[in-house]
Amino acid sequence: MTDRAMGRCFHLVPCLSDPARRSALGLKLALVTLHLVYVGILFLFDEDLIEKTKTEPWYTALYLLLFFATLVQYFITSSSSPGYVIDATRAVNEKNVIFQKTSVASKQPASSKNGSLVITVDGSQLGRNLLGSNTTSWSKLVMDMYPPGTSARNWTCTYCSVEQPPRAKHCHDCDKCVLQFDHHCVWLGTCIGQGNHCRFWWYICGETALCLWTGILYIAYLKANISRAWWKDAIMILLLITLSISLIFLLLLLLFHSYLIMTNQTTYELVRRRRINYLRGIPERVYPFSKGICRNLHSFCCSRSSVYSMEPLPTPQEVEEKLRPYTCLDLVTGRCC
Repeated sequence: MTDRAMGRCFHLVPCLSDPARRSALGLKLALVTLHLVYVGILFLFDEDLIEKTKTEPWYTALYLLLFFATLVQYFITSSSSPGYVIDATRAVNEKNVIFQKTSVASKQPASSKNGSLVITVDGSQLGRNLLGSNTTSWSKLVMDMYPPGTSARNWTCTYCSVEQPPRAKHCHDCDKCVLQFDHHCVWLGTCIGQGNHCRFWWYICGETALCLWTGILYIAYLKANISRAWWKDAIMILLLITLSISLIFLLLLLLFHSYLIMTNQTTYELVRRRRINYLRGIPERVYPFSKGICRNLHSFCCSRSSVYSMEPLPTPQEVEEKLRPYTCLDLVTGRCC
């Protein structure tokens, strides 16, 4: 009977038949439940907050707005694509088919079944190769991003056999190669990469603000009601301790990813730098893909999820330029930005 019921459940909800997706769904439900528990207990126990809501409804409205906005941002981030290499490959191949069939100007964006996708490559020469009048295969596009003479084995994935541009990595949880792979987030149930890193940062920012505001409300309750009911105080203190630990973790995570954004790095590149082939010969104090703080922030915040932006490896001359220390003239001319 149990097996038959499970079979019907899997038939009605196919995603539950996959253990990985079932586990990700369970974590999402647990996270949402934690949010509801923290906020629900606060409104259930704190009579002063209820009275304040009657006199100053805007205060509670702002808090609840932040609460729901954080949950919405969580689901948007978890359902967004991190930018898979296979999708970029398909976009380039479909662009080539369009060129061969219609022979129209090659500056039109490449369309795919999922909508309009555009591939951009930093560097004028590579940009001309991609957006020029001739078609460019994905293999040729990836090869041009690496130094001449680099073996094809260095950029071919050993798991899914796709050609990886620089900064891409195969995720074993998603079983796909991800552009600008940062990490796989178990709480979101997806990878964090080029396509959703900005959404992930905004989600962390909202979660940190919500956690901080909730902690302030918990402390205000304990100050005003510390001796009324011991069992309520025990619950609130226990929740406040776990909330404080979460807040410290979120603040550190927010600062860490802000540093990565300003230097145009990923968690994988920072942690595994010595094990990444194309980064071994670059000094550790050089950020090979950084364009300056302002341009890094602009690229991160203003990038569109429908645009796959790939960055070639820096030339030896560019590495030497990045090694040169900043001077007062560089600050005036904006070289550091």
